[in-house]
Amino acid sequence: MIFAAATVELSRAALQHNAKKAREYAPKSKLIAVIKANAYGHGAGQVAKILAPEVDAFAVARLDEALVLRESGIKQRILVLQGFLQAEELPIFQQEQLDAVVHSEYQVELLEKSQLSGRLSVWLKIETGMNRLGVQPSQFKSLLMRLRTCVSVADDIQFMTHFANADDRKDPKTKQQEACFLTTIKGEAGDRSVANSAAIIAWPSAHLEWNRAGLMLYGASPIIGEKASSLGLMPVMTFYARVIAIKQVKKGEAVGYGSSWQAPKDMLLAVISAGYGDGYPRHAKAGAYVLVNNQLASLVGRVSMDMLTVDLTGCSQVNVGDKVTLWGEGLPIDEIANSANTISYTLMCGVTTRVKASWV
Repeated sequence: MIFAAATVELSRAALQHNAKKAREYAPKSKLIAVIKANAYGHGAGQVAKILAPEVDAFAVARLDEALVLRESGIKQRILVLQGFLQAEELPIFQQEQLDAVVHSEYQVELLEKSQLSGRLSVWLKIETGMNRLGVQPSQFKSLLMRLRTCVSVADDIQFMTHFANADDRKDPKTKQQEACFLTTIKGEAGDRSVANSAAIIAWPSAHLEWNRAGLMLYGASPIIGEKASSLGLMPVMTFYARVIAIKQVKKGEAVGYGSSWQAPKDMLLAVISAGYGDGYPRHAKAGAYVLVNNQLASLVGRVSMDMLTVDLTGCSQVNVGDKVTLWGEGLPIDEIANSANTISYTLMCGVTTRVKASWV
C-alpha cells in the first residue's frame, strides 16, 4: 500500500450528527445548510447529497455555486446570499428556481426592468449593524412596496439580516440587531431568518422561521472560548500526514528556515509530510500540537511548504511512516487556528488540491 503524504478524511456520520444538533438547538425552525466556498472546503456536491435528508434548504454565496448544486442533482431550495449583480443572471435564477437575496436598490431596479416569464423568490436583506450587505431600515418600506408590485417577484417575500457578533454571548450587539430587524419588519407578513450557527446555539430568541447553519455543520465551534465538543459538535474533517524522518538534534542547534528556533536541550524530532503547500498554516506558533500515534507532539521551527517538524519528547515508539493528525478527531481545529492567529474557517477552506480527500 502506498501512503499519500497528506490526506483528509471526511465523516458522513459527523456531518449528519451536526445537522441533527442544529435542529435540536432550534426544533421549531426550518434549517438552511450553508455550503458556500465548496462547503467550507469539504466539497459542496457531496456535502449537499449527504445533508439533503437532514435540511430544508441550502445557501451558497454566488450563482455559480448554486449551479454546481443543481448539476449535482440537488432539488431543494437554494438561497444565493449575494443575490444577483446583472440583468443577465435573472433568467438563470428563474430557470434554476433559485432564491435571491435582494440587498440594494440597484437590484430592485434590475427586477423592475426585467421581463421574466416567471416570478423569483426573493429575500429582502436589512442592514442592522453588520454594515456589509442590506438595505437601510429607512429604505425598507419603500423597497418592499416596489418588490410587491414587481411582476418578476413572487408574492411571498422573505426577510433576513446577518449578525456581526453572535459568537460572543456577552456582546449586546446581537440583541440590538435583532430588535432593529423586528422593529423594521413589524406588521409585514413573510418568513424571517436571522440566526447563523452562533445564534442557533447562543441566542434562542433569534430562532425564527428559518435558521442558517454554516460552521457548526462542519464541527468547529462558532462561539468564542467554547469547545465544539462541549456544544455537542463532531469534527467532519480530519487532516492527516506521515512521519517521514526522525532525527536527533543537540542543544543549541537551530531547526527550520530563519533558524528562529533553537533546541533547549538534546532532543528527538520528527519531520512530518505536510506544510503550507497542503494547507497547514505557515504562521502556526512553535508549541502548536499534532498527534503522533495519538500522542501530543509540539511544533518546532517554521512550517515550510511541504514539511513541519515536531518535538517527540514524551512520545514513545514513533517510527517513520506513522500517522499524524494535524487537526480533526482528537485535536480540535479551533486549537490549531488559535495557534496561528486565524480562524477555523480559514483552515477548512485552505486545504489544497494536492491533499487527497475521501469520505468515510
